[in-house]
Amino acid sequence: MRLRGLNRCAIKIACGAVIVALGAGTCPARAQTTVLNHFTLIDGTGRPPLADQSLIIANGRIAWVGPSRQLRTPKGARRQDLRGKFVMPGIIDSHVHLGLVDGIDQNFTKYYNRDNVERQLKIYAAYGVTSVYVLGTDGDEIHAVVADQRRRGPGELARVYTAGRGVVFKGSYGGVAGLDQSVATPADANAMVAREAAKGDDFIKLWMDDEFGSIGERMPYTISTAVIDAAHKAGKKAAAHIFYYDNAAELTREGIDAFMHQVRDRTADPSLARAMKARGTWQLASTLSREASFTYRLLPFVDDPFFYRAVAPATIAALKDPARQQRLESGPNFPKYQEVLRNAMASLALEAKNGVTYGMGTDSGPSARFPGFFAHWELELMVQAGLTPLQAITAATGTNAKFLKANQAGTVVKGKWADLLVLDRDPTADIRNTRAIDSVYLAGRKVPTIWETCIGRSDAAQCGAKPE
Repeated sequence: MRLRGLNRCAIKIACGAVIVALGAGTCPARAQTTVLNHFTLIDGTGRPPLADQSLIIANGRIAWVGPSRQLRTPKGARRQDLRGKFVMPGIIDSHVHLGLVDGIDQNFTKYYNRDNVERQLKIYAAYGVTSVYVLGTDGDEIHAVVADQRRRGPGELARVYTAGRGVVFKGSYGGVAGLDQSVATPADANAMVAREAAKGDDFIKLWMDDEFGSIGERMPYTISTAVIDAAHKAGKKAAAHIFYYDNAAELTREGIDAFMHQVRDRTADPSLARAMKARGTWQLASTLSREASFTYRLLPFVDDPFFYRAVAPATIAALKDPARQQRLESGPNFPKYQEVLRNAMASLALEAKNGVTYGMGTDSGPSARFPGFFAHWELELMVQAGLTPLQAITAATGTNAKFLKANQAGTVVKGKWADLLVLDRDPTADIRNTRAIDSVYLAGRKVPTIWETCIGRSDAAQCGAKPE
């Protein structure tokens, strides 16, 4: 197979595709081409790893991928030998929130701004999380970030897709203080969805919960039906926060496209799984790391360099504060989360066994749920729930990407964005090897990794060394 000329504008995949994806622009006279070779490939489709593979990146996209023996290196290409390493698609976190916190202090009004959003997107990218889906707590500033990314490319920031302002039933559970997103009637819901769709939201979010019965009323089905129908009318998918089995069953009947948490009041059963499969309802996020985090007085990884390199010392001190730990332990819901976590893990295992389409999402971003790190913890918990490492990786890459047509990443195949995670060790042998990050690529460009990140410390030695 001859691949000469990939560095010229005439090559359709190298230039034409990128213009379509990013909007109007001019093809450079000489495209930038990179070759990665002699790695083991985990391509995000669910196929087993392939040994001794190579790929060519041109204008941010994968122009060719295949066995190293078939590689024809384009003239002038930059080459990198990745012998002994593993290449997989960048991780996609299907459930995050941006710009809500400073450290562990959460306040939308104080902290939600473009600088904070972009700072967090850079942290996600450093962890190899190259795309995120934001679930209904974005201010309108997010649309400028999205527009810039789709016009100029992601730079060093994870790609962002947003549900804008999610729909909350007035007085019930959901949303964030300081962001107007409440509705009282189906007419209100229709109007809100129309406004959000017009802003360019990638999908629509709703909440149906009552915080362990502490809130008087969950979102009525008349309103959830209105949200789902209005979203579909606008050409958008609808995703729901749920907790209870009965709500999951009814929302499935109503045509919801995805759940962003697991059934947690009990374990999902084959009847629900069959209904979800038949209606095409995805379990896009199980948020096991969210539930697990609520079972601890002190998160168990605070002294792990893979975690604290992205966290300022003041935040570590706040997490370790005995008074905070005591407040957490004495909270009325603290004892409930062990069972909640068990139910969520068992529900995921049952759904996977019964053919429900499932992705990976964390619900990171609110206080003490940390961008990037939680994605790796989520993968570990998915495997503990009964999935294989390859199944968990596929959920977090190829499957998550398929949920939104705009996300042209998620698999290492010709024509997709070269959003890549290069690892020193095999994550299909041990899912914790997703932490052995060698390098991260966004649109074919290397970006700083977590092992090159050291927040809030003047001496890099204080951030701890990468494990060998």
